[in-house]
Amino acid sequence: MSTNKQGRQTVTVRMTQEEIWQFVEDGHTGILTTLRRDGVPIALPIWYACIDRIIYIQTRGKKLTRIRNDPRSSFLVEQGEHWAKLRAVHMTGRADVVNLDQALSQLFRAEMDRKYSGHRTAAASMPKQTRQAYAKSVTGVVRFTPDERILNWDNSKLSLE
Repeated sequence: MSTNKQGRQTVTVRMTQEEIWQFVEDGHTGILTTLRRDGVPIALPIWYACIDRIIYIQTRGKKLTRIRNDPRSSFLVEQGEHWAKLRAVHMTGRADVVNLDQALSQLFRAEMDRKYSGHRTAAASMPKQTRQAYAKSVTGVVRFTPDERILNWDNSKLSLE
């Protein structure tokens, strides 16, 4: 509930800042959208760590090139299969390919392990071609810094009687 300009209580699906960041920190898969040189957006699912309200992603391939060419990007975390349980946070901002200092690198690795240690596929379980492709690919860490425009909703806040 929130209070409108007339002082009346209204139902809202908006999350508080604390709810937004807790949802993002706990989210499993994010959708990072970058721009091709021709301006076409490319949205891809990624695993991520949220540290101090900044998103960090280890990735490879063309995402890194697109980010270096144009840092404008967006990031989405969503959840819920039924309308009444849909929740999402959508952020616009800037993505940069960065080198992490030792302390931040340790925080990043610890957070990635906390979230994903039980979900990774062991290299030995991958097809040989996949292992070879991953071994050859250049990886980097992306820092997504959101701007002040954070769209969010949590339909579970609605009274469904």
